Amino acid sequence: MRASCLQENLSRGLGIVGRAVATRSTLPVTSHILVATDGGRLRLAATNLEIAITVWVGAKVEAEGAVAVPAQVLTQFVNSLPPDRIDLSISGRVLQVKCARFEARINGLDPDDFPPIPTVAEAPTTAMDPEVLRSVIEQVAFAAATDDTRPVLTGVYTRLSGDQGLFAAADGFRLSVRQAPLLSPVAEGEEVEVIVPARALHELERIIPDGDQPVQIAIQPNRAQLLFRIESDSPGVGTIELVSQLIQGTFPNFQQLIPKTYACRVVVNTQEFLKATRVAEIFARHNNDIVRLNIFPGEELAPGRLRVSARSEDTGENVGEIDATVDGEEAKIAFNVRYLKQALEVVDTPQVALEMTSPSSPGVIRPVNQDGFVHLIMPMFVNWD
Repeated sequence: MRASCLQENLSRGLGIVGRAVATRSTLPVTSHILVATDGGRLRLAATNLEIAITVWVGAKVEAEGAVAVPAQVLTQFVNSLPPDRIDLSISGRVLQVKCARFEARINGLDPDDFPPIPTVAEAPTTAMDPEVLRSVIEQVAFAAATDDTRPVLTGVYTRLSGDQGLFAAADGFRLSVRQAPLLSPVAEGEEVEVIVPARALHELERIIPDGDQPVQIAIQPNRAQLLFRIESDSPGVGTIELVSQLIQGTFPNFQQLIPKTYACRVVVNTQEFLKATRVAEIFARHNNDIVRLNIFPGEELAPGRLRVSARSEDTGENVGEIDATVDGEEAKIAFNVRYLKQALEVVDTPQVALEMTSPSSPGVIRPVNQDGFVHLIMPMFVNWD
């Protein structure tokens, strides 16, 4: 192989595929990046066997070839080089990298030993606006479980039907649901239901480039793998592909968990509620992360109030109040302060509503004047004396 490209383009490409490099694995080759030529471009690929990321970098190719080289060594060396042209060549299983007055020879592995990158040969199932997809991932994926006790809960339920997508994640203590439009409708009669690993979506969120190029989504007919493809607007870095294994199993029926009615609904300023919650967390973290919410309806000349408090035998207590519009009677409920804070952090409207029926029933958080997103948090049982 003989090829040349710009340092900034190679550095950016390595940074993208590096998200899929295995950090702990019994298979040493998964800590490597495949460097290969592909039709006049340079192809970089990495996989941890759960997800695989491939990036095509603009390059001048004089001879074809491929080699798998240690990701950390190659990335650190390229990032340390000046912004100049990089010349790449392969001799046996050694990658030679030259830039300005710097040169390195990096020992690699046979490219045939590199795990095959899964491909999805089918035409794209649909596509999404990149900003919309980022928002969906931000508002849903954080609610997925982080342990593998119930594998289906480590993923995001994804249903693509018509011109709408429905996304949901739950960990047994909270549930996040988002509906979002699709740029191209799914073929009639071909509704898709899959569970995408939340880890894969977090990595996708990080590598979606700026710009308005749609993110194409393709799913294998056997529902084993899913591919996201983005055509970058950058002249140096072209197509980006992320392929993820899908989680097999049945996602819980979450729709029945969302209350249809409420006994009390309180509307407050989102940032004020978030600030009061963050202050309460200082004390709540010393008492099982419990934050207490007391809701007081307004009087004739006074607005309603939402009291946010936390206390600990060791550190003391904190009380904060914010103005609120209250629909219903006086109410109270307690939550895990981290769950409440994380939910409020992804609400992107000026006002947010909290709906509840009793201290022992789930609380429901909804952005005001924005349909499509709902977050449910299970309450914590406390002594209110």
